[in-house]
Order: sequence, then structure tokens, then C-alpha cells
Amino acid sequence: MVHDLSPFAIHFFDNFGIRWYGLSYMFGFFAAYLIMRWLCEKQKAGLNADMVSDLITYIAIGTLAGGRLGYCLFYSPDLFLKFKPNFPWWGVLAVNEGGMASHGGIIGIVLAIWLFSRKYKVNTLYLFDLAALTGPIGICAGRLANFINGELVGRPAPSDLPWAVRFPQDIFLWPKNEPGRLPSLAPVVEKMDITSNQWLEWIDQIRNADGAAREKIYSVLNLIVEKIQSGNIEIKNTIGPLLTPRHPSQLYGAFGEGLLIFTVLFLLWRTPKKPGFIASSFIVLYALVRISDEYFRMPDDHLGLQWLDLSRGQWLSIFMLTLGLFLMFIWSRSVSITVPGWGKLQSIKLSRK
Repeated sequence: MVHDLSPFAIHFFDNFGIRWYGLSYMFGFFAAYLIMRWLCEKQKAGLNADMVSDLITYIAIGTLAGGRLGYCLFYSPDLFLKFKPNFPWWGVLAVNEGGMASHGGIIGIVLAIWLFSRKYKVNTLYLFDLAALTGPIGICAGRLANFINGELVGRPAPSDLPWAVRFPQDIFLWPKNEPGRLPSLAPVVEKMDITSNQWLEWIDQIRNADGAAREKIYSVLNLIVEKIQSGNIEIKNTIGPLLTPRHPSQLYGAFGEGLLIFTVLFLLWRTPKKPGFIASSFIVLYALVRISDEYFRMPDDHLGLQWLDLSRGQWLSIFMLTLGLFLMFIWSRSVSITVPGWGKLQSIKLSRK
């Protein structure tokens, strides 16, 4: 299938509208609030609705700030030094350049929870557990939004794979990585009143470092994708055979990093656990699933595969796995209290001394 989904849930005009990506964050935070409130009431943990609401606010800020800073730090440090005279002025604020990093988002959540626990005098490990249980719901929604946006695409898949997806967004990389494929788009651009000769002439010009021609090329590529997203079946069918079939790695992530981990953690917490157990279990499970997912996901174009043919995301996850196992060992021995599972109706006291 050729991917033809629009990033807009509601499109007003030009590049303005309500995007699925933003809605995914809203859904994740709202679902987290409902689950946390239900769980705190079930466990009688002493967190009222207002405190849970404040906790979600802290987590939201930590997620957004940590996710963006994490991407800049782990994947594109040059953004810290990138400035321009027009909005958003600083590369770190230009979220359209690279997006967010889930590993950075997790770090941001940890810092936000630490600050919240100091303010409200609530057991930090218990708050980590709450965030770990509900986090995969947001991750699932985010991965679905990644799929809708046609970003973080998968690696090439066998052409006969029934669920393989062909992403028109691939063509944005052709001028830099595969310029030899650009002439094959001639039948596509002809359907937009651009002659083959004109298209081939622009291609020859960008080979000679013609900046104006390069802008025209990218403008046409953007228009191709926009027309497909707007429902132009003729262009969609014409470009389909030219695109590489790929694994829908975003959907793999939505299931593995999201629904699967949430289900496992939810079932684990049915019975009493020591504070920190759910959080450390999340770290271990997320790392394992992410390492597996990355084998189906294209590495970042400017990074490629690294030592041992592993991606940057896999190396970060290996570190995360080691940390998770260490924390699981430490917390299981250093914490004396036990948190009731959601299947129990005991009361607990989780205020800090």
C-alpha cells in the first residue's frame, strides 16, 4: 500500500490545522491522568485529584522539554549552535528539524517527578511507578502519529510482505542520497503540469549546485506528497511502483513499546510490589523492545548504523537496559515498604520522611 494519510486531523488552510501528532500527546496525558487517578484511589496512596493533575503537568513539561533536548543532544548536537533571524530563531526550538527523542523524554520525566516529589513530599519511586505504567499509552499514541506523519519509517521490506508500506516521504531524501532516482518521477510531475523536459532540466541544474533549481525540486516533491495526502489517486498510483516497500516500524513500536509493555506492567501491578519495581521493569522492557524494533526502523539519515551495525537508538537502549537491571537490583533491596496492587484494597502511606 502507498501511504496517503494526512498529518492533519482538521486542516484549516495552508500549513495550519490540528495535527494528529499534537492530539496524540493530549490523548497520552489525558489517559495517564485517568489511570493514575483510578490507581491512586484504588491503592489509597494519598494523592488527590488536584495532585494527580499537577503531576501530569510536571510530566508533560518534562516530556516535551526532555524529548526535544534529548534529540538535540543524542542525535543532532549541531542544533544547539544553529541560529537564524526568523522564528523559531534557535535550532533547539525548531521541532520540525528532527523532532523528539523518547530516551530524552524519559529523562525529562524523571527530573520532573523528582521536582514534584520534593514539592509534595511523596515517595519518588512510587511516582516513577505511576509514570512507568501510564507512559506506554502515550508512546503508543505517539508511534501511531509517527505512522500517520510518514516519519521514522522502517527499513526496506520484501516486496511480497502483505503489510509493507510505501512512503511518498521517501522522495525528500532522493536529492541528497539517491539523485539518480529523481528522473523516474517524470511521469508523476507530468500530472502536475510540469513537462518531463523541464523536470530533467532542473535535475541537471542541481547537479551543478544551482540553488534555485534545488528549491524548485523540493517544492515539487512537497507538492507531490501534499497531493497524495489530499486524495489524488492518479498521482498515488503512478508513484507507487517507484517507492521502496518498507516495514511499518511505527506500528511495530506502537504495539511493542506501547500496548505490550502497558499490558505486562498492568498485570504485574495487580499484586503488591515494592516501590520502583514497576519503573525498573519498564526500563528493562522498553530497552529490550526498542532494541528489537530498531532492526526494522531506518537509522537517522545523518548518523547511519554505528559500531557493530547498531543504531544510535539501540546503543542508548543497551545503556538503558543495563541501568534498568541495576536499579531493579538496588531498589528491591533498599526499599522496605510494599505498594498494594490494584487488585487489593489495602491503604498505604507514601509520604516522604
